[in-house]
Amino acid sequence: MSIKTVIMTGGTAGFGAVAAKRIFNTPNTKLILGARDNKNPSIETLPLDLARLSNVRSFVQSLTKNLNGTKIDSLIMNAGAQFGNTKHRTGDGFESTFAINHLAHYLLLRLLTPSLAKNATIVITTSDVHDSKMVPFGPKELDPETLAHPRDKSKGFGPGIRAYASSKLCNLLTARAFENSTDAQMNGMRVIAYNPGLTPGTSLFRAWPWWAKLMMAVASKLRPVNTIEQAGNAIADLGLRTIVPPSGRIYASLVKGKLTWPDPSELAQSDTAMRGLWVESAHMVGLPGQA
Repeated sequence: MSIKTVIMTGGTAGFGAVAAKRIFNTPNTKLILGARDNKNPSIETLPLDLARLSNVRSFVQSLTKNLNGTKIDSLIMNAGAQFGNTKHRTGDGFESTFAINHLAHYLLLRLLTPSLAKNATIVITTSDVHDSKMVPFGPKELDPETLAHPRDKSKGFGPGIRAYASSKLCNLLTARAFENSTDAQMNGMRVIAYNPGLTPGTSLFRAWPWWAKLMMAVASKLRPVNTIEQAGNAIADLGLRTIVPPSGRIYASLVKGKLTWPDPSELAQSDTAMRGLWVESAHMVGLPGQA
C-alpha cells in the first residue's frame, strides 16, 4: 500500500499532540512535524519557528529535501499563539498574533503548494471567536494592515483577544481563498477550516491574566466544551480523511465532541475580504498576489 505523507504544525502540545500521536500510529502514514522543539523523539520533527518568516522558508527547504520528490497528502496547520496585548512584534516587524497565526501559515501554504499531492487535504485551525455574533470581541471588519501594525492604545486584555479573534478570521478566509485557487480546483484538493470549540486545558491560554483564566473556567461550566482528546481526534480524522466534509462545506465546528458544518460568519463569507487578505498577505511576505 502507498504511504500517506502528513505535514503538521502545532503537534507538540494540547489537542495537537493528541492528533499527532493518532496520525503517527496510523498504519501506512508518515508524519513530519514542524516545531521549535522535538517533544516526542519518536515523531520526526523539523525545526520551525513561525515567528520568523525566514525560518518558514528554511523549514520548507529542509522539508522539500527530506521529501525528495514525495508529495504531501495532508497539510495540517494547527499551531497558534495568543498574547495579552498587541505590543509583541516578530523580527519581521509584524504584530505577533497576526504574524504567527496567519502570515506564517499563509506563507507555508503558498510555498508548499507545489509539493501538495493531487487530491491533497489542507486543514487550517480557526475558531468560532472569528464570529462577532458568537462573542462580543469578534471582528466586525477586516483591515490586514492594521492587524499587522496595530496602533491600538487601549490597555488591558481587550486588544490581545481581539487580535486573536481577527487572526482566526484570517485563517478561515485563507482556507476559502485557497479552496477557490486554481491549484486547488485543478487538483481536486480539499480544504477545511477547523474550529475545535471551547477546549480547556490547552497551552493557548497561558498568556491570559488570572481574571481571564477565571472567566474561562466559568465559561467552561456554562458553554458546551470539548476535551483535548475529542478536539485532537477530530482534526486527525479530518487530516486523514476519515471524516469527509459534506458537499460545499468548508467550516468544521466541534460541538460537544461532534463535528458540525455550520456557515461561518458573514465577514468570513465575504469574497471582498477574502481576496483583499490574500493579496495584502502576499505583499507582506513578498509573494505574487494572484491565487
